[in-house]
Amino acid sequence: MELMYKSTRSEAYKVTASEAILKGLADDGGLFMPVQIPKLDVTLEALKDMSYQETAYVVMKQFLTDFTEEELKSCIEKAYDDKFDTETIAPLAKVEDTYYLELFHGATIAFKDMALSILPHLLTTSAKKNQVKNEIVILTATSGDTGKAALAGFADVEGTKIIVFYPKNGVSKVQELQMVTQKGDNTSVVAIHGNFDCAQSGVKAIFENKELAKEMAEKGYQFSSANSINIGRLVPQIVYYVYAYAKLLQNGEIEAGEEMNVVVPTGNFGNILAAYFAKQMGMPIGKLICASNENKVLFDFFETGVYDKNREFILTISPSMDILISSNLERLIYLIAGCDASKNRELMEALKEKGAYALTDEMKENLSDFAAGYATEKEVKEKIADTYAKTGYVMDTHTAVAASVYEKYAKESKDARKTVIASTASPYKFARSVMTSIDKKYDEVEEFDLIDTLEVLSGVDAPKAIEEIRNAKILHTLECDADKMEETVKKILIN
Repeated sequence: MELMYKSTRSEAYKVTASEAILKGLADDGGLFMPVQIPKLDVTLEALKDMSYQETAYVVMKQFLTDFTEEELKSCIEKAYDDKFDTETIAPLAKVEDTYYLELFHGATIAFKDMALSILPHLLTTSAKKNQVKNEIVILTATSGDTGKAALAGFADVEGTKIIVFYPKNGVSKVQELQMVTQKGDNTSVVAIHGNFDCAQSGVKAIFENKELAKEMAEKGYQFSSANSINIGRLVPQIVYYVYAYAKLLQNGEIEAGEEMNVVVPTGNFGNILAAYFAKQMGMPIGKLICASNENKVLFDFFETGVYDKNREFILTISPSMDILISSNLERLIYLIAGCDASKNRELMEALKEKGAYALTDEMKENLSDFAAGYATEKEVKEKIADTYAKTGYVMDTHTAVAASVYEKYAKESKDARKTVIASTASPYKFARSVMTSIDKKYDEVEEFDLIDTLEVLSGVDAPKAIEEIRNAKILHTLECDADKMEETVKKILIN
């Protein structure tokens, strides 16, 4: 039976999975959601012996029902190949009593690779299925990781162009170098004068501009998204939570049916939402622990039932989480409102107009699967230093937010379930913050000398992605004000 998708903001029409992937955002500004979350049709026993690629197929076929077996398996094979530096794709590292799901072994050393390695293949397959003749222009706002992962995924992919906007001075040095040195005739990178929320709002405004879409169509272009608002990003992320449980089972760390908790460092809410989807599919997942940094809009939301972005925006050492508008939260709001599109639309309009909205008591009760916490900059640095001192394991700043939040959660809740922490980036991506957390003396050391020291300290070789940017030529120098993003897109495409 074909699984259809509809907008979180209207009941008006339904589309296939491939149409939802192509569009990225619904015409009414809503996000695409499956009409129901499907159940897995394999046993835990069968899952435990599957490779990552096999797991990806059994999960994704439930959502992408208009893809043939051959099409979907081809996308999976092209995505999860030797561009990952471990055969297992997403290894689990046991550190003391906690399991770190290392999602950073792809080409750009961050968890975004897990979905953005496959999205270009899903998108080009979707274009063929729907007889699309226009060139597809991927528009993406990034807080650091999505941009490079999307650029790497779409570079020189036939029939596509990609334009990435990032906040100038709002990403790490390595993140910026990864983007501005990106090769590919179809790639463009633009630094905006503003923060990530400005970039994200600008991209959404371009998607919602019907006149612009018409003008671009006349020139042979149509927009799509590689941000986590695209269902083609979200579905592949469900896979690694299913895989993590299966590996715990295979390694005898957990009994079949025993629940595991998941802790996710959270900014745009897509990664933790994927874990929630895995639970809805039937995986034995207990608490979903949402970890925030000092931009704790999500922590406050789970504590009070009020989402309020009217607050100071703080630049932290976990920049990929420096977000005050968590786009993917809309999908959860839609679900806890009983899939009531009009209620969801009302709340999203309040967010746009007043910067805040409040849940009903009934909606709040539907959040019982979640717990939340936040970590201060001091706590993040201490967690990196303490874990290294005790175990020799080096984690990045985002993973340390999650580890710090989990430590507090375990102490307060006495919840003793096995716990998997989503480790979302390589420490090499944030070498300065990681190394100065371990010892302040490293603050005086040059960026790439720090990387050499981290190699010695951690006993883990620097990833290829780091070596590639050491002497790479800067290819992208475009900058613009946040209110000039549409104009910039036109210049790139038409001039």
